[in-house]
Amino acid sequence: MIKKSLNPTLIYILSIVGLLCCCFGGVGILFSLPAFIIANRKEKDATDFPDEYEGNIKAMNTAKIIALIVLILNALMLLQLIYAISTGEFEKNLELYKQAYEEAMRQQQN
Repeated sequence: MIKKSLNPTLIYILSIVGLLCCCFGGVGILFSLPAFIIANRKEKDATDFPDEYEGNIKAMNTAKIIALIVLILNALMLLQLIYAISTGEFEKNLELYKQAYEEAMRQQQN
């Protein structure tokens, strides 16, 4: 019988990409949510059927925890973005960015 591998590499890669993307309004949810779901499913299957899997369950558990942390960070960033848009802070920050950009361009021309 061929055993399935518990390789958490994919989970780590998706989590890292999700962490890098969390600064873009929580877009990293698109990476961290699948990472958490895959890790959770593999860990559950390996716990329920230990004879069918080879590898370290603790490593998969660690990958699942990291994916969960990144997922929570992305959810918080997404909530912050929704709050900023709904209260009008987003437009204020956009205007401040535009003014700073125009000032930088004027200084560069001088």
